[in-house]
Amino acid sequence: MSTTTTHTALEVLFSREQIGRRVAEIGRQIDQDYAGERIVLVGVLKGAAIFLADLARSISVDNTFDFVAVSSYGKGSRTSGAVKLIKDLDNPIEGKNVIIVEDILDTGLTLNFLRSLFEQHQPKSLRIAALLDKPSRRVEKIDADYVGFTIPNQFVIGYGMDFAERYRNLPDICLMPPDEAVGLAAPELPAR
Repeated sequence: MSTTTTHTALEVLFSREQIGRRVAEIGRQIDQDYAGERIVLVGVLKGAAIFLADLARSISVDNTFDFVAVSSYGKGSRTSGAVKLIKDLDNPIEGKNVIIVEDILDTGLTLNFLRSLFEQHQPKSLRIAALLDKPSRRVEKIDADYVGFTIPNQFVIGYGMDFAERYRNLPDICLMPPDEAVGLAAPELPAR
């Protein structure tokens, strides 16, 4: 028999109810923007997987989804600016309405890289949906078309977002306590 540790001491930034309401609102906006059209949602692994699943179910227009995985290299919480594609799309996006689905728009390096890469494939339209926007960390000039919440420069976990692969399963978006981050054996804080 295994035991489950709960993280009741974490400060909740956005509750599962707040997230659910906001994701439904974004879904309705996408329905209006793409009425009568088909769309392809492209989730950025791993952090956006839960957001993509909930968003896809909140959209009534015909939608499919695909995934990409990227990595940015750097030391500590800083990125070198080099973004590497680890997993490419499974299906072509030429002539299709594409929405890149990301957990956090932070420095903008990853989304700028993906936008440039996808534009080469000549989609009919290309938009970005970010659950969280952290504009104070922006390095690249890029904005999301659909934003769940704007947040300050704080490290968040839960609802798919992690620290050292932990906490993705939390149903709420929580603030990472600094004292807990010190105790974890992680090579670096990811720059998203």
